[in-house]
Amino acid sequence: MKPLIVANWKCNPITLKEAKKLFNLVKKGVKNFKNAEVVICPPFLYISNLKSQNSNIKIGAQNCFWEQKGAFTGEVSPKMLKNLGCQYVIVGHSERRRNLNETDEMVNRKLKAALKENLRPILCVGNKNRKREKEFKGIRIQMEKALSGIKKSDLKNLIITYEPVWAISTTKGREIATPIEAKEGAIFIRKILAKLFDKNFAQKIRIIYGGSVDSGNIRGFIKEAKMDGALVGAASLKPKEFVRTVKAASRA
Repeated sequence: MKPLIVANWKCNPITLKEAKKLFNLVKKGVKNFKNAEVVICPPFLYISNLKSQNSNIKIGAQNCFWEQKGAFTGEVSPKMLKNLGCQYVIVGHSERRRNLNETDEMVNRKLKAALKENLRPILCVGNKNRKREKEFKGIRIQMEKALSGIKKSDLKNLIITYEPVWAISTTKGREIATPIEAKEGAIFIRKILAKLFDKNFAQKIRIIYGGSVDSGNIRGFIKEAKMDGALVGAASLKPKEFVRTVKAASRA
């Protein structure tokens, strides 16, 4: 299976002109990479302006609401995203959990709503505590609550991001995760999936890594840690660096 490289632009860039320039530079840079799948997740207001005939690039969203329409000021529904051409949506990113008090129950509702519209959800799970026992306990709780009440048959397109909060660039005093630590995280996630569903299902789900990924470390996370791809934050805003990251992943 090709590695999946997801660009999370977060609240960047400031203008549509900059967004189009960044998108087109990435599009041009990755057009010949056949051994990697690329998903760009820009801010909501740029989605309809970033179209691509390049089969290597798909469009995703950074978040969604759990209702399809109604009196919900400021929210964007999965149905709206689907109509704009989105194929993927990030759910439960650590920054939303931390900064906007997004709960596991809210993540569960968003996940169900995204699946109903046949969007491919990228579920983020992780913990700020580097001590394995506490970190993995937090991940187990997140997964159990996020996947509660969802049938295995509805989760065939699920992607899970192992996002150790202690390793991401926005965390104060962060520490870089090693490929071994990433591999341990992925193994633990598959164990939880096997317990919630079954072992065969657990082996089929894509697990990608999210934690300060760039061209210098992506190969280790894919080749050594056996991750199925990566969620790229800061490096995705630098077109040359992101293209190098995709290239390294495609060769890993």
